[in-house]
Order: sequence, then C-alpha cells, then structure tokens
Amino acid sequence: MFRKLVAIEPVSLIPSAEKALHDFAKEIVMYDNIPTDDEEIAKRIGDADAVLLSYTSRINRTVLEKCPHIKYIGMCCSLYSPESANVDILYANERGITVTGIRDYGDEGVVEYVISELVRCLHGFGQEPWDGMPREITGLKAGIIGLGKSGGMIADALRFFGAEIAYFSRTEKQEAKDKGYRFLPLGELLSQSEVVCCCLNKNTILLHEDEFSLFGNKKILFNTGLSPAWDEPAFTKWLEGDNLCFCDTAGALGGERLLNHPHVRCMQVSTGRTRQAFDRLSEKVLKNLSEYNR
Repeated sequence: MFRKLVAIEPVSLIPSAEKALHDFAKEIVMYDNIPTDDEEIAKRIGDADAVLLSYTSRINRTVLEKCPHIKYIGMCCSLYSPESANVDILYANERGITVTGIRDYGDEGVVEYVISELVRCLHGFGQEPWDGMPREITGLKAGIIGLGKSGGMIADALRFFGAEIAYFSRTEKQEAKDKGYRFLPLGELLSQSEVVCCCLNKNTILLHEDEFSLFGNKKILFNTGLSPAWDEPAFTKWLEGDNLCFCDTAGALGGERLLNHPHVRCMQVSTGRTRQAFDRLSEKVLKNLSEYNR
C-alpha cells in the first residue's frame, strides 16, 4: 500500500473508482483543476509516493528531480511509447519509478465520430453533398494511416458500410490481409484514396509537402490522433484546394489558428470521452494499481 497517492489534475475516474483508490493508499489527494507549470506540479506531488495524471499535464525530469519519494506514476490516459508519453518514462525508469498507462478505452466513440461526420458529408446532411449529390460509403476508396486498435476499428466500420480499404503501417498485418485490406506504400495510398484517416501516435508526423502533393485535390482527411499528423505549412497549402479536414479537437488540428478555416471541420470535443470510455478507463487504472501492489 502507498503512503500517499496524489492525482495532480482531474483524471476522469468514475466515483466508484475514486472510492476504490483508498484500497491502495493511506492518504488520497485529488485535485480538480490543471496545474499551471512544473513548479506547481512538483508542489502538488510533494512527498507522495504515488501519482496519477491525465493527458493535460506533464511530469518531466525537472519535476521528478524535485520529488524523490515517487515510486509509481499512473497515467490515466493512453500510453503508446516513451517518446510520445507526457511522462519522462526513460528518466523515471532510471530512478526505479514504475510508470503505467492505458490503451483502447475511447476508441469506440472515435469510430462513431468518423462514421457520423463522413455520412453527413457524403449525404449532405446540413450541408452540400460532397460530390454534388448524395452518395453512400459503399464503394468509397478509404485509406487508413496507422492500423493499430483504433485504425483497425475504423477500417472495419468503413468496410461494414461497403468501403474499399487500403492501409499503411510499419508492417503488413496478416489479419488485415485476411479481411481483404490492401497494404500500400504511403504515397500510393494517398493518391488512390478518396478519404484518408490518420490514426497515429502523438507527435508522429508522416504527411509533408510531397505526401500532400500525392494526395491531391477533392479529398477528405480525418485526423483522430492527439496531435497533427502533418507539417503545418504543407497542410495549410493543401487546405486551399477543394479539400476538407475533420478533427475532433484543436490539439489534433495543431491549435486554434485554423479553427475558422472554411475547409476545416473541428468539433472541439474529444469524441473518445464518453460515459463508457470513463468506465473502461477507470477499470484499467485500478487494474494497473492492483498489479503493481500484487
């Protein structure tokens, strides 16, 4: 059992999960706002030996050096790699600090967002139909960049509605091949697809000027990641064509600068943050704590 566990910011646990935290620590401190800087983060942690955080704050080396009592950091958000994490995992490991994260808790909402916006765009619900007259997803040439869990779920949903699926990832996947999905080099995927969904880890940039040139005009781009999948100058130039980009959050778009661009559709809502997602997140956070304290 931990001596003191601190959640340095809101971590989106359901009430029963917050109550269950008392099974893991003698003292629990939960903050309901986001810290402004490293100094405040370190002050909130203080002498705690366990810390929880979400995706809106960072625990870097500077913070870790000021908090020598930390033994465990629980990321109540996605952890894909040390490089993309909002915790300096490599330095934490040097210090013997265990860092855990979670995956695959908000993907269902993201899939529903992509299908919903694509259907509205193609059919012209509340807007002009994309092709001038309503059309179905049936026969749509769809490309997926990054066929991880969420990318795979989006691909499966699009295929259910009759789309032709191609994908680009680090390696060809047998499961995708068995489903009839085509594995293509990035350039070919872009040039052959009418709609492309970027489902990449945070801070992964694959779309540069050459890629947007291959992608071409009269195309639709979705970004479901936490950060842009592109170089902004090349992306901005591409937007000036007869193209559309869909993002759920300003973070996925790269900031607020392009929110009012006529070819940008940004909900400014994290579509993965649903009631069911909070249930799944809470279950996985508690599971990580249980496994550490086993």
